[in-house]
Amino acid sequence: MKTALNRFSLALAASLLSATALAGSAHAQDEGLVVYNAQHESLGREWIDAFTKETGIKVTMRQGSDMQFANQIIQEGDASPADVFLTENSPAMTLVDGAGLFAPIEKETLDQVPEQYRPVDGMWTGIAARTTVFAYDKTKLSEDKLPKSLLDLQDPAWKGRWGAAPAGADFQAIVAALLQLKGEDATKAWLKGLKDNATPYKGNSVAMKAVNAGEVEGAVIYHYYWFGDQAKTGENSKNVGMHYFKNQDPGAFVSVSGGGILKSTQHMKDAQAFLKFLTSKSGQKVLKDGDSYEYAVGKDAPSNDKLTPLADLNAPKVEASTLDSKKVVELMTAAGLI
Repeated sequence: MKTALNRFSLALAASLLSATALAGSAHAQDEGLVVYNAQHESLGREWIDAFTKETGIKVTMRQGSDMQFANQIIQEGDASPADVFLTENSPAMTLVDGAGLFAPIEKETLDQVPEQYRPVDGMWTGIAARTTVFAYDKTKLSEDKLPKSLLDLQDPAWKGRWGAAPAGADFQAIVAALLQLKGEDATKAWLKGLKDNATPYKGNSVAMKAVNAGEVEGAVIYHYYWFGDQAKTGENSKNVGMHYFKNQDPGAFVSVSGGGILKSTQHMKDAQAFLKFLTSKSGQKVLKDGDSYEYAVGKDAPSNDKLTPLADLNAPKVEASTLDSKKVVELMTAAGLI
């Protein structure tokens, strides 16, 4: 009797496990294409809605941040439920690529993006871009008083006069570009100047608000925060001007947002179609017509008319695939910034 009961219990447990597995499998199928989105949630949603409307392919978006998702993907490895990873900045893409977790992107998709906005290895591609700017208080600084270079801000003359959001992935991408362009010694010196001179804020928008409120005379941010606020009420940017460093200065760095496909995906065809769409004229048109104010990077894809054209920024040449996020975190930690 006990043996029969035990057999029944085992059979029941096996049945329940099988049902759970089937339910989990059905749930995963119901999710369709799973995108780990570290881009702005509104932009990610615009892209996904446009893609689904055009193709009929269902997409589930999970929202997070660059390094949060990059580290999560590495931890998940081949068991990651993600099919596609989208970022705001390229260092997170480099981290996942270095772990060997991306699948090659189809040549037709890569050919839709100029070489300067994608890595040589073709394991991910640029999907959008943003540029570094110095947002300044127009009531306190005239154009002739603005810093000529990002490096000028380490000078003691700027002590207490500017701000930044050093803890964020956005700012760390800027430091990664500085490291690549000027080397470790120059980067250490600038980080010391940042620690000595700047007021830290939690995010680019907070830093811009501080400039607008007269707390600091300027802040290093990305351009689209100003344009986004101007497109709404302008209440957080009415006193703020935008200074483009140009002259191939580190402060003219253009950060590339990336898209990659996890090699563990069970939806390779749909994942490839999604990245092909993002980099196509239809996908890039979302950037032109939407309210993200990020730059389009597709070939012959125009950006929002309000933006200074990418070609006019005179940005330094930076190899996005070699931006060293680990070294940046090490240097910023040593400088007491994070």
